[in-house]
Amino acid sequence: MASHKLFCNLSFIILLFFHFYSGKSEIRLNYYSESCPNAEEIVKQQVISLYHKHGNTAVSWIRTLFHDCMVQSCDASILLESRNGIQSEKTSKRNTGMRNFKYINTIKDALETACPMTVSCADLIALSARDGVVMLGGPHMEMKTGRKDSKESHLAEIDELLPNHNDSMMYVLSRFQSIGIDVEGTVALLGAHSVGRVHCVNIVDRLYPTVDPTLDPDYAEYLKGRCPHPVPDPNAVEYARTDLKTPMTLDNMYYKNLIENRGLLLVDQQLLSNPITSPYVKKMAADNDYFTDQFSKALIILSENNPITDEVGEVRKDCRFVNSN
Repeated sequence: MASHKLFCNLSFIILLFFHFYSGKSEIRLNYYSESCPNAEEIVKQQVISLYHKHGNTAVSWIRTLFHDCMVQSCDASILLESRNGIQSEKTSKRNTGMRNFKYINTIKDALETACPMTVSCADLIALSARDGVVMLGGPHMEMKTGRKDSKESHLAEIDELLPNHNDSMMYVLSRFQSIGIDVEGTVALLGAHSVGRVHCVNIVDRLYPTVDPTLDPDYAEYLKGRCPHPVPDPNAVEYARTDLKTPMTLDNMYYKNLIENRGLLLVDQQLLSNPITSPYVKKMAADNDYFTDQFSKALIILSENNPITDEVGEVRKDCRFVNSN
């Protein structure tokens, strides 16, 4: 009898453990199948519509996922504006050049119309990145949902947690490893630099006062033409393309460019010069299918970084602001 009572008590404790520590919002496939069955389709159609109106939005969705998930959690903290004691993460220099936040509101409005206060902004970020990859010619991925939105900003942690374009490759690898992405996955994720553009402020150090000798001379001339001033005007939108051949296609041209010394950012060129990462650069340059497979796996891991629970987070009605109590 005593042993039976002990067993029951242990069972109760185990149930409590899973209730409090696994969290009610554990992410899973088809999380909204009952609460908002069309949620993923709504996001997809909005991403497609925005892409046809503003092609660069697809690139923005991938970048937003990276800048959100690498800092503490995939919790949409990056979308918060400065208000009521919150300091927006958008004000960090590490987030310079982030764009198209206003169109996140467009997607959120469509979700709120269909299913009020149901789909989190964190899931919106993840799903829009997934669908943005497809619009850029990349692979489709099955992605878990059920994330909750943060009630606070992580501005103070950004410099420590978000890798920068001029960090050493060993530091970049260590940051990705801290969230479960190995060397192969890190090299693949940096392949997102295959699309989009980079503001001149992030590359002028490689051009002035002298050109970085690791840069291909013809490419360096192109970059100086795009960024003619060593101190770019912060009010001018001066930028250079990361890939001149397929600038809006997520493909392995990025790695082919690296082999030709056409890496735009310092971190890009380090992928080739570092003996730990260079074998993967060469393998991805030779095989686009291998690149897209590794990119998909790494992006999924990134999107699942430390989701917060119901008790800690919420589903924001407006992605820019914490809900009013």
